[in-house]
Amino acid sequence: MATVSMKIVIPEGLDFAALKLSRDPVTLDVEFDWGPIEAICDESGIDIAMFSEQDEDNVAGLIHAWYIEHLERGGAPDPVQEMLLAEVQAEEAAGGQAGVINHAGGVQ
Repeated sequence: MATVSMKIVIPEGLDFAALKLSRDPVTLDVEFDWGPIEAICDESGIDIAMFSEQDEDNVAGLIHAWYIEHLERGGAPDPVQEMLLAEVQAEEAAGGQAGVINHAGGVQ
């Protein structure tokens, strides 16, 4: 698989909380509002299909990178994202494969 490098621009005033990350208590699927992802794509000149119609790792990577930047700028921790990061770290420490966000917003 080829690696593609692109510049991502977060629109001025768009806060990480706008994603409205949540988790279904039964399925544990992660859900989020695609509106902020669309705004980032528009601002960055990127086709939304890069995140919505291709490998789930693309949107998961975008959300993760945005979250790290959000924290570095003094943003408040997001409880759902923190839970996901802890799960990924635990799975990696156990030698397993970390879950990814799927196209519908769930974790597999």
